[in-house]
Amino acid sequence: MPRLMGVDVPNDKQIQYSLTYLYGVGLYSAREVCEKLNIDPTRAAKDLGEDELGQIAALLEQDYTVEGPLRRQVTQNISRLREVRAYRGMRHRVGLPVRGQRTKTNARTRKGPKKTVAGKKGVKDLR
Repeated sequence: MPRLMGVDVPNDKQIQYSLTYLYGVGLYSAREVCEKLNIDPTRAAKDLGEDELGQIAALLEQDYTVEGPLRRQVTQNISRLREVRAYRGMRHRVGLPVRGQRTKTNARTRKGPKKTVAGKKGVKDLR
């Protein structure tokens, strides 16, 4: 498996799809990289030589923010929102959806599994 920026990219996939395994590189960026370096995007990743892998790594490091620096930047942005006590920062802190989604239902990914509240009385128990 070729190794780029500390990540093993799949051998058998086309290079345009293999590059998307890097954090911060989508399909558009991967095709853009291939176009800039005159690499056929449909070639398998295992067919690339060491010099081409070096060129890809150099270009990604120079022109794009990917992997470690991008993760660090995202973390810093979130911590800045928390520090200034912005609405979005408070939502991050509490673990609720940040982008305006409803929370009465359908927020289980952010809220976690249901927490059952004991002691609720039904209509039958009120008689």
